[in-house]
Amino acid sequence: MRLYTHPACLAHDPGEGHVETPARLRAVLRALDRDRFAALDRVEAPRATPEQLRRVHTAAHVERILGLAPAEGTVRLDEDTLMSPGSAEAALRAAGAAVAAVDAAMAGHGVRAFCAVRPPGHHATADRAMGFCLFNNVAVAAAHAIAAHGLRRVAIADFDVHHGNGTQAIFEREPRVLFVSSHQSPLYPGTGGEDERGVDNVVNAPLAPGEGSHAFRELWEGALLPRLHAFRPQLVLVSAGFDAHRDDPLADLRLNGEDYAWITARLVRLADAHADGRLVSTLEGGYDLAALAASAAAHVEALMG
Repeated sequence: MRLYTHPACLAHDPGEGHVETPARLRAVLRALDRDRFAALDRVEAPRATPEQLRRVHTAAHVERILGLAPAEGTVRLDEDTLMSPGSAEAALRAAGAAVAAVDAAMAGHGVRAFCAVRPPGHHATADRAMGFCLFNNVAVAAAHAIAAHGLRRVAIADFDVHHGNGTQAIFEREPRVLFVSSHQSPLYPGTGGEDERGVDNVVNAPLAPGEGSHAFRELWEGALLPRLHAFRPQLVLVSAGFDAHRDDPLADLRLNGEDYAWITARLVRLADAHADGRLVSTLEGGYDLAALAASAAAHVEALMG
């Protein structure tokens, strides 16, 4: 199994007091630097190319993000999303990690991968950075799988506590992509209702504040996993956010590390059944450092089998 990351992802710094801090990635990488993860094939993430980004983002958005990084300090894109001098390079490496992981999986070189990168991506729409996200990493990977590898069925499973509105918006009219999501509702960004179905390729499973392991597993077992299996994906992509953890400060769900190991094992089983094992996961949210580190470790350990 491969682990994709890059030091540039630590140089994206939204500023003092911002929860999407470089310390998040440091915590994840420290957790994965233990003996039980020694077998990981660690790969330096390449940059995504403008062509790869433009498959899901407008040319104007790509040019804006790549040209907007300040020489010093930060520039604010919206209330929550900022760029620092290192942000454009970090965003290129974050999206490039997911693309490279797809290429490797399709070539049979490490069919499973985790991309330990930031900034996260699933809120970024075709033409807008939002929710801490600059480019939509998982969407770039899915579009690359279709364009470069000719896949006809790509599944995206998103268990971040916030709805992946950007991923849904990008693919809601693309039947070659199935997007399934569990998330807290009501919560930012205010999307993700069960009535949002795209072209029958979107399945949203909202969870009420305060719900925990039982409700989460019941939704995946009863609604989301059956739809994924029926789709028979040729590639499974995962938006791996760990902010539904009981200790996370930005939400009110009650998951724990065992829940992340459980859903990861189910998604590995899905990939083994339909996609020759091909599964690429990329880091999204998670803002309590200890909970993030433990949850990411549980996720990666389950990916390793």
